[in-house]
Amino acid sequence: MSLPPRAHQLHVLACHACGMVLEDALDSTGHGRCPRCTAVLHRRRPNSIARAWALLIAGLLFYIPANVLPVMFTSRLGSGSDNTILQGVIEFWHGGSYGVALVIFIASVVVPCSKFVILGLLLITVQRRSAWARRERARLYRLVELVGYWSMLDVLVVAIVAALVKFQSLSDIEPRSGILFFGMVVILTMLSAMQFDPRLIWDSEDT
Repeated sequence: MSLPPRAHQLHVLACHACGMVLEDALDSTGHGRCPRCTAVLHRRRPNSIARAWALLIAGLLFYIPANVLPVMFTSRLGSGSDNTILQGVIEFWHGGSYGVALVIFIASVVVPCSKFVILGLLLITVQRRSAWARRERARLYRLVELVGYWSMLDVLVVAIVAALVKFQSLSDIEPRSGILFFGMVVILTMLSAMQFDPRLIWDSEDT
């Protein structure tokens, strides 16, 4: 089965900012600007792989203190303790808040680890110009983009629970420094996904 023609074969280019499709938009040096929104045009994001790797590794480094340092302080009947992410999950679970515990576990452990693995897989296969499972890898990238919008959910849950518990006179919950590191993990992994150019997945067709 023959593949449809590529954009460069048709001498067209889509603006990454407004989506306008242009014909022969780049000059002899490979530069150009969109006539509608004046954004800089490029067939591929410059240094996409290097930037995505740098942000991904930085996010992985921040994920260590995010799990080691306490993310919240819980106090009941005058006795309190600092809890890490997993300790917080256990605390909510033992307290009967199964839904909150499950949300925090998925958003704090399952989602970040999955994003690390998927982005690492995409970057490695693109660097190797692999033709393996291109459609599936493109779907994985769209999944990472979709999940990224919900990555701050556990931070929001901790904030809401802290606000609600403060209405009770016998217990208290306060955020701790670990939540800041986790917030940085979310931001860095989202930026890494944004820097990755999914069009690179299909460049192996040219080899």
